[in-house]
Amino acid sequence: MQNIRVLIADDDKEIRDLIRKYLEREMYTVDTAADGEQALQLFQQHKYNMVILDLMMPQMDGMEACRRIRSISNVPIMMVTAKDHETDKIIGLGIGADDYITKPFSIHELVARIKALMRRFMVLGTEVPDHSEVIRFKGLMMNLKTYTVDVQGKETDLTGKETELLKFMMSNPGQVFTKAQLFRNVWDNGYLDDDNTIMVHIRKLRMKIESDPSNPQFIKTVWGIGYKFVGERDE
Repeated sequence: MQNIRVLIADDDKEIRDLIRKYLEREMYTVDTAADGEQALQLFQQHKYNMVILDLMMPQMDGMEACRRIRSISNVPIMMVTAKDHETDKIIGLGIGADDYITKPFSIHELVARIKALMRRFMVLGTEVPDHSEVIRFKGLMMNLKTYTVDVQGKETDLTGKETELLKFMMSNPGQVFTKAQLFRNVWDNGYLDDDNTIMVHIRKLRMKIESDPSNPQFIKTVWGIGYKFVGERDE
């Protein structure tokens, strides 16, 4: 029988112990972490079949931990949180979580969902996502090796930050990001600036890559949340 290893990250010890207790009844090996940073350290040390992340944790929250794990692995991720706002669910699923359950939850439902996710994961495989040197969408291409961008077959000059911002969004098509998430990922810093920094860079990017910046086809505004990149893959 294959040994199944699960990582639980939650700052609530009672919740961690409850989930651990029921998963160990299923004969799973369970590790626990009290915050996102500890979860990442454990994830880098062991091979997991499932990760359960609380949204609100100290040091590093579940969203950031999810994003970092998803950048290196397609392990199934379940978000568990007290928040039940639709926006939180959209963002959580958008950055790579596979399922989302809100507290208080039925432990039996949680275990059933975890088992369903792992069945799907084992059927579809565990390959790490392919990171090609070129990201291609129809009408837009970025070479990650040379950091050049072609729009409709013509090379376009972007600044360093514009290139980093576009690269991040093209690498995560369809995912909705808040301005704070974009800033944190591209500027590699805490969100200390105002929204204007992101808005200015998005506007300049649209002027350089969109045929009609007032009606963008690549960088869409998601009102009340942030932005997402959309486009048709050009393989």
